[in-house]
Amino acid sequence: QVQLVESGGGLAQPGGSLRLSCAASGMIFMIFDMAWYRQTPGKQRELVATVTNGGITNYGDSVKGRFTISRDNAKNTVYLQMNSLKPEDTAVYYCHADVQILGNVRGDDYWGQGTQVTVSS
Repeated sequence: QVQLVESGGGLAQPGGSLRLSCAASGMIFMIFDMAWYRQTPGKQRELVATVTNGGITNYGDSVKGRFTISRDNAKNTVYLQMNSLKPEDTAVYYCHADVQILGNVRGDDYWGQGTQVTVSS
C-alpha cells in the first residue's frame, strides 16, 4: 500500500557528511510525521529526528547541532543531512512515516528497509 525507499547511505570519514533521502509512494492520502531512526546490533532502535507535516522538527540529544531533518511534501520525501559525523553514528538508519492511505480514516506506521551508514577512517 505504501513503500518507503531510502537512499544515500554509505561510508564517511569522521567529520564528514552524508545525506539520506526517503521517498514514500503508494496509495497516500496524507503523510503526518516523518522520522529517522537508527539501530546498531544488540541495541534498541533509537530516534534520530522527526519532522511534522508543518515542518516542526525534533532531534535526539546525540545528534542535535549536527544533523538536520527536512521534508518536501510535494515529493513525499524526507531528508536527513548528517554533518560532523562520528564513529558512534555508525548504524542502520530507518525511515518512518505515519501515513493515512486512501479510504482510511487514520494514519498507520510504515518503515523503510534501512540503509547502512558507516563512519570510519
